[in-house]
Amino acid sequence: MAESMKGLKRTHRCGELSAANVGEIVTVMGWVQKQRNKGGIIFVDMRDRAGILQVIFEESDCGTENFEKASTLRSEFVIAVVGKVEKRSGAVNENLSTGEIEIRATEVRILSEAETPPFPIEAESKTKEELRLKYRYLDLRRPDLQNNLILRSKICTSIRNYMAGEGFLEIETPILQKSTPEGARDYLVPSRVHPGSFYALPQSPQLFKQLLMCSGYDRYFQVAKCFRDEDLRADRQPEFTQVDLEMSFVDVDDVIAVTEGMVAKVCKEAIGHEVSLPIQRMTWQEAMDRFGSDKPDTRFGMELVNVSDVVANCGFGVFTGALANGGSVRGINVKGQAEMPRKKIDALVDFAKGYGAKGLAYLCVLPDGTYKSSFSKFMTEEELAALVAAMDGQPGDLLLFAADKLKIVWSVLGALRCELAKQLELIDPDKFNFLWITEFPLLEWSEDDNRFVAMHHPFTMPMDEDLPMLDTDPGKVRAKAYDIVLNGVELGGGSVRIFQDDVQEKMFEVLGFTKEQAWDRFGFLLSAFKYGVPPHAGLAIGLDRFVMLLVKAESIREVIAFPKVKDASCLMTNAPDVVDDKQLEELQLKIEVINEEA
Repeated sequence: MAESMKGLKRTHRCGELSAANVGEIVTVMGWVQKQRNKGGIIFVDMRDRAGILQVIFEESDCGTENFEKASTLRSEFVIAVVGKVEKRSGAVNENLSTGEIEIRATEVRILSEAETPPFPIEAESKTKEELRLKYRYLDLRRPDLQNNLILRSKICTSIRNYMAGEGFLEIETPILQKSTPEGARDYLVPSRVHPGSFYALPQSPQLFKQLLMCSGYDRYFQVAKCFRDEDLRADRQPEFTQVDLEMSFVDVDDVIAVTEGMVAKVCKEAIGHEVSLPIQRMTWQEAMDRFGSDKPDTRFGMELVNVSDVVANCGFGVFTGALANGGSVRGINVKGQAEMPRKKIDALVDFAKGYGAKGLAYLCVLPDGTYKSSFSKFMTEEELAALVAAMDGQPGDLLLFAADKLKIVWSVLGALRCELAKQLELIDPDKFNFLWITEFPLLEWSEDDNRFVAMHHPFTMPMDEDLPMLDTDPGKVRAKAYDIVLNGVELGGGSVRIFQDDVQEKMFEVLGFTKEQAWDRFGFLLSAFKYGVPPHAGLAIGLDRFVMLLVKAESIREVIAFPKVKDASCLMTNAPDVVDDKQLEELQLKIEVINEEA
């Protein structure tokens, strides 16, 4: 039966005690990790968020009643213990921060009993994630998960302290706002007061933070909750948190400098890592050409090589056909893997097909200097030698080639180099390689919409020297946009914003919006711009991703207290769920079940 805390007050958390407390009488409270009854002595490991502590019960110290209570303790019982801190009588446990000491108990109270949990509450759990997420309140008791969330809290505190020191004001922006369907899909919220009308949950505070610059707040930031109704991946959730900032009277370098300072402070305070500043910068074009990705992992080499000129007149139709169709031929050199089994090479071909490739050509430079290749019969010895030289191929190397439209070639080889780096264990997990990607294309062509769409958003400023091309060749216009990348993951990004009416109108025109459509969607922002708007720029960093990378977790679900799974549902609460008819009536909504077969 549960007992009261009356008369007891916790003096320490379990993991806070050390040899410095030897001799003190303390009161600790927490969960039973495990109990071991050795007959005349009972050992109990107690756990709270600060750590694990060993408690010993002997009848001569705690009396018969307390000793008998200790003998009934099971995993996850919540208890309070009064006792004396002593040097550990047995061997020191170097795996625990409290490994030098133990508590010799004089009193125990069972504050709450517990059923046997459906899985062990322990670090590095081998339990299936679906079961852990169903009982997330138990999963959250695991020390490694608690450490992740404690670190996340410290990171938020560090960010707030840094931003305040840099003169930023923390201002909250609305969660219920107008839908502006340009980008990812909105989550919609029906209005009871305005039947047939809907709010949207924010994909970002973008428009409001620009309005705050119009209002003269100069430097804004927010640890902001955002929502996107999109397909999930390991580093995506339908609701996520970003560190959002905006600054007035600045350009690219100013935003980058503030962000670098924040990132360096967080890394130092959270994990003791010194970030070398300034962080390396690379243009979008260079990143795509060298790594096939605008978020390259630079912890290893295996860079792409353009061999289009070398194979332009060869006899291999796959290469020349791709070039004739305006495509490209590029390759990567997998050092020392010339004798990779054919079965593994075939698996790489299948992998490449998953990224849009029709196939993958390979050439092995064997240890004796001869070649084994999927296309050698179509090329002369001289052509093969020139290709190997262009790839810096040495005896023992495996050369892999993709030939297709440039976008596909980049995608295939960019993914392939990362996959091979994992398979061959080329990545140092202790490295933290930050990188800025700059000068993104302003626009990209959408085959679905048959028009240009903004690569970032419609308020991104073009590079000054590229402005004239908005009329003549919009696809070549570069943006004053920048992404920060860590270990091949996009941490966040931002841009300098358009603040001149004529440039904004031209941007909407290029995106295919009529003036009426632009004002219907963004009228409140365009109206504000009529009353004096400063040059401004900003950025947002994904907090979940940042914490995930710093703790080296495989998924952002490991750094979010109550995450969703891949179909955007919560296994613990069964959200989303149906609502009753009365709620629908109040909203003047009717659910129509669509016959999918029909």
